[in-house]
Amino acid sequence: MADYYFKTRDLKVGYHGRALLENIRIDLEKGEILTLVGPNGAGKSTILKSITRQLEILGGRVAVGGKKLTELTYQELSRKMAVVLTDRVRPELMTGHDIVAAGRYPYTGRLGILSREDERKVEEAMELVNAGGLGKCLFTSLSDGQKQRLLLARAICQEPEILVLDEPTSFLDIRYKLELLDILRRMAKRQGITVVMSLHEIDLAGKISDKVLPVKAGCIYDYGTPEEILREDFIRELYGMDRGSFDPVFGSIELPRPGGEPETMVISACGRGIPVYRRLQKEGTPFIAGILYENDIDYQLARHLASRVIREKPFQEISVKVYEEAREAAFSCKKVYYTEIPWGTANARLRKLLEEVKGEAGIECTGLQEQLC
Repeated sequence: MADYYFKTRDLKVGYHGRALLENIRIDLEKGEILTLVGPNGAGKSTILKSITRQLEILGGRVAVGGKKLTELTYQELSRKMAVVLTDRVRPELMTGHDIVAAGRYPYTGRLGILSREDERKVEEAMELVNAGGLGKCLFTSLSDGQKQRLLLARAICQEPEILVLDEPTSFLDIRYKLELLDILRRMAKRQGITVVMSLHEIDLAGKISDKVLPVKAGCIYDYGTPEEILREDFIRELYGMDRGSFDPVFGSIELPRPGGEPETMVISACGRGIPVYRRLQKEGTPFIAGILYENDIDYQLARHLASRVIREKPFQEISVKVYEEAREAAFSCKKVYYTEIPWGTANARLRKLLEEVKGEAGIECTGLQEQLC
């Protein structure tokens, strides 16, 4: 077995001697990012508090750099591990600078006096998270997003080998979510800092993580890469989703498709049908999509939003069978929307279908090329 920098074996966590989760196994190299995902109340925070010794471990072991977690003194632990949890600190009369400077205390003497070098590291950490202008502000006067950035700067100041964060993006707008995760990625890859965090944003977890640990109350799944874990069927099971879906291609959560018998059809290609699909979904209009090649970007979304998708295999000439299926569907509809489509020999039958639909008096046929080009 590889000698991983951070690992757990048969880890059991919970409260007051009662186990919430058992058999947790994690293996991480230096510089890897692990993200815990799962529904609220599943136990993600419990795991994070246990591996940071804020909760007593009920069973198993945690090792950091070949040394058991319980063998580390709190002084040693504070130099190896920095923590940003969801519990908000409420310091009175402390400025943003004071909060960040607290990250240097493991390196100061008993009096906690910061050296010139300590002050330099405080300023660098604040600039790194774009909080340079918050140093003189009272911490209690700041927004949640500003507080989160200062708490991250405090953690960076500790110069940790492991950084543990509980939902670090929860109070940030999209700009600062991306900036924060980019900072974490650069710290991990350039400085070899191991990151363990929880996230609610499945799409972001898939983009930043080396490993993903799915957590559900009473159950731990085998963890793996985002490609192995963040599958449509698995996310549905993990979160108990009975409406809507998760699309691993777009990394997005989709609302349920409109119900009812479709009387509208969309003929499109190359992503031009996507705004039409979304408009019809918002209107609550069920629709048929096709003929779509399975490698077309329109197909990826249509399979979530359309009542029915008429499809063809990639790079194949549209078959007579698929053409007849699409023709029957189109002539059963009252409306057909079509977008600009690159024509070729392979999709010649789709062009023929569109011309037939345009010539049918009983079908309202609307072209959307000018709106979408």
